[in-house]
Amino acid sequence: MLTVRLSPDLAQHLDRLAKRTGRSKSHHAREALVTYLDGLEDVHLAESRLKAIRAGWEETHPLSDLLAEYA
Repeated sequence: MLTVRLSPDLAQHLDRLAKRTGRSKSHHAREALVTYLDGLEDVHLAESRLKAIRAGWEETHPLSDLLAEYA
């Protein structure tokens, strides 16, 4: 269980969306969190890969090489 305090503006926005779509406020809050967390994980993965590349722990390959090999 999680309790979240929303600003009045955000609470009204969520309420309007729920009424307009016929879905619950909980549904929309859950979907927003899933989308946000997925994006945040992607950012952290990309940052970690970039760090590994810059440190020389991972190689990169030109797109043209990959296309030539797999196309």
